[in-house]
Amino acid sequence: MGWMGDTVDSIKSIQIRQLLAQGVSLGMIVTSALIIWKALMCFTGSESPVVVVLSGSMEPGFKRGDILFLHMSNDPIRTGEIVVFNVDGREIPIVHRVIKVHERQETGDVEVLTKGDNNYGDDRLLYAQGQLWLQRHHIMGRAVGFLPYVGWVTIIMTEKPIIKVCLLM
Repeated sequence: MGWMGDTVDSIKSIQIRQLLAQGVSLGMIVTSALIIWKALMCFTGSESPVVVVLSGSMEPGFKRGDILFLHMSNDPIRTGEIVVFNVDGREIPIVHRVIKVHERQETGDVEVLTKGDNNYGDDRLLYAQGQLWLQRHHIMGRAVGFLPYVGWVTIIMTEKPIIKVCLLM
């Protein structure tokens, strides 16, 4: 019984070490991802340096599932640029093109009006009630590049939570 007991204790010890090693590895992966995300935030000047296109409103330019890389600078926003913006009262950012730039004479503030390339009208119906223009603080960043279809992983895991659960098992 002494030999069997030592063997069982040895196996348990190895399993605990493997479990701890896997936990440390997972922690390092998560920490690395967070460090990369924070570095991208500092480099791009955007609170969200990468976004996934969730609808077909920007087709044919960007399709659902494309990943956009954002940058935010103090340069003036111009008509034709693609911006990602948040609307008060909505959680999900919107990716659309600037169709008009309006400068307020009294303050010098610049406001913009957006529209999805595949939409019939402008975005005023998407803005908060009574809001006619987007101000600078609504804009999260400007699209400076994209990867087609890579964002489908995010869309599928959001729309089908069972897949996320299966991946974590």
